[in-house]
Amino acid sequence: MAKSARERLGVLLGSSRAAEFSARLDAPADGVRLEVAGVGPVRLPLRAPQVRKLIAVARPALFGRGKDTLSDSSVRDTWQIPPDQVTLGGPAWPALLDGALEYFRDELGLPASTRLRAEPHALLVYGKGQFFLPHQDSEKDDAMVGTLVLSLPSAYTGGELVIGHAGQSRTYRASKTELSLVAFYADCPHEVTPVRSGYRVTLTFNLLAERGTPERESGPLDDMAHCLEQHFDTPARPRYGRPYPDPPRRLVYLLDHEYTQRGLGWDRLKGADAERAALLRAAAAQAGCETVLALAEVKETWDATPPGYDPWDDYGYDEEDEEGEGEEAAAVDGAGADEDYELGELIDDEITLGWWTGPDGVGGEEISLYVRDYESCASTPSADLKPYDSQYEGYMGNYGNTLDRWYRRAAVVVWPRERAFAARGEAGSRWALEELRARIATGDRDGARAAAESLAPFWKGSGVQPGQLGSALRVAEGLEAPGTAAMLLEPFRIDALTPEHADDLAAVAQRYGVPWLDQVTEDWFGGARNRFEEHRYDWTERLPQLCAALCSARSPAVAQLLLTGAWTQVNGELRLWAQTGPAEIRRARLERLSLPLLRILEAVDEQLLGRIMAALRSCPDTVLECLLPMLRHAAREHTEGEPPAAELAGVAQECGGRLGALARRAPRAEDDWSVAWTGCGCELCATLGEFLDSRSRRTLEWPLAKDGRRHVHSRIDTAELPVSHVTRRQGRPYTLVLTKTEELFSRERATRRQAGADLAWLASTWNPSGEVGVDTRP
Repeated sequence: MAKSARERLGVLLGSSRAAEFSARLDAPADGVRLEVAGVGPVRLPLRAPQVRKLIAVARPALFGRGKDTLSDSSVRDTWQIPPDQVTLGGPAWPALLDGALEYFRDELGLPASTRLRAEPHALLVYGKGQFFLPHQDSEKDDAMVGTLVLSLPSAYTGGELVIGHAGQSRTYRASKTELSLVAFYADCPHEVTPVRSGYRVTLTFNLLAERGTPERESGPLDDMAHCLEQHFDTPARPRYGRPYPDPPRRLVYLLDHEYTQRGLGWDRLKGADAERAALLRAAAAQAGCETVLALAEVKETWDATPPGYDPWDDYGYDEEDEEGEGEEAAAVDGAGADEDYELGELIDDEITLGWWTGPDGVGGEEISLYVRDYESCASTPSADLKPYDSQYEGYMGNYGNTLDRWYRRAAVVVWPRERAFAARGEAGSRWALEELRARIATGDRDGARAAAESLAPFWKGSGVQPGQLGSALRVAEGLEAPGTAAMLLEPFRIDALTPEHADDLAAVAQRYGVPWLDQVTEDWFGGARNRFEEHRYDWTERLPQLCAALCSARSPAVAQLLLTGAWTQVNGELRLWAQTGPAEIRRARLERLSLPLLRILEAVDEQLLGRIMAALRSCPDTVLECLLPMLRHAAREHTEGEPPAAELAGVAQECGGRLGALARRAPRAEDDWSVAWTGCGCELCATLGEFLDSRSRRTLEWPLAKDGRRHVHSRIDTAELPVSHVTRRQGRPYTLVLTKTEELFSRERATRRQAGADLAWLASTWNPSGEVGVDTRP
């Protein structure tokens, strides 16, 4: 495949190597169309019937000797179709040819400014026994430097293209399925050996070199600058998938050595790094680009095999005793020194920048920037360096036999000067927000807006840190552009918000309105479809202070907006877990929600309080597993002598009513074995429900296949029903034996006892004088 501009730059910056006299490139035939006059469209790969049609419109090929054009089958025996009868095209052909010509230009050692052009010469067909003796191509044009041979995919033997130069010889065999392109200098003797079977069909072109402009012909520095310009002007081509419409935002050139933050500077680079970085920096300046130094973390995953590895072991062909297999396999992972493993193909690689300097080389900042594969290049592959860590993963059935290697390398990062703001801002750096604030402060609001808008394609995933929210709020307010302001605030999450942000949050709400802020904070909460993650519960501890600060900043509407958002999230979790089993998991989750709910209730207004109480009343009795821990938290924090908060008194009254009803529930009759339960609606659950509803039936013997038994097991276990299930493995299908247990009675007795104890605590703690209205009847 043709080298990209960044890859050519890596070669230019590396040690110089001798130019090739010939080079090969294979490419897919998909998207390439061939049509021949008198034959019509020619399908690829070629088949014998089609080739015979080509021969029918061809004529014997001629060759030149001096000024003469001759026909002699003892020298050249092949069929030829002139170029004016051949049409080569298709959607993939222009890009394929352009890339191939760039690749051959570099491989043949022509200047980077040179533009190669392929001039069609002939379509050639070699049948069995046909050949072309060693010869040199005549230069038919002053600009001709070589020949390009495009071999069409077909099945044949023999017919090798043999090219010689300065005592060297290379042999090229075409592919049965792909296009094979070979380019070589015109002065190189070459031949086509006799075809032994099948047909060899090629298209030949004269390679014409068009000179570059004078300013592009002064040396390697100009070639490097040209590579940079081309890199930043060409749509990005990822390793996998289709090209992107936009060019890369940066180029990351990996240096060979490892550095610390303090030791990284233009004047402190080691060995070849110093010369290469200086060249790249000069080329970048010439191309209108900026450069910074960075520290990179590189991870490569290789297909690898350990010493003494036998591939048959992966498939269970082990002659050792089975008892030792597990221990032997476990010993392979991570065993052996890194250099002991034999590397195969590179499976994947990742580059992350964690720190970079300023453009002037002074100072620096921590960043988090993932480098895409189309943004990086190097003169020295990481595999040629010593990793600081490695880990082998043995065969695991559908993956494994891989070696992960980690490297620390410095890098030169380049971007066009006019795109500098976006290139730096993508790292989620403080610099972008500080630069925007500076522009706003100097009155350049239009420039700040334009710069901020350039962040839109990537800002949400740029790794902006929570500590930058205050700065982002101030910038958003100063932009006076609601859409751009919302985009700047989009990456943050609600747990980044603290009471210290109250004034800035109030200001941005005053600038754009509370409905605008409602949309922004909905994203902060994670959106209506996302759950309130448990690690964000702690944020609600700051909620009462934040709401008080917002009210002091004359923004009570913003405070209520945040409270409503928090309650929406907590209510969703409350309803989810109040109806979820098993009880052990449910109780822990509901108790974890008690503090977030308490902090919301401490700051609500009457309208939201009414909504909360209505929602709590609609929950099943399992909601007590959240409300009672919440009241106990509140009791521990309550100042003695002060009346209980009205919003908590309402919750206490709700709990008292529920507990009183549970405590007064009449004991179950000794002969009542009915169990309240609702299934999923399937036939199996209908049968199970009928058994559970029965007051007298204790046992059900149910012949049931494996999948049915598994479904019934899961329903019983999930609902924690007081029913044992045992499979009697006799007959077909086996019989599932269900038996209602005494736990049906003991659970209800325990529930009444616990309700009475909780009710007594509630009365003594929240209703010492009876003013709260807790139902304390036994």
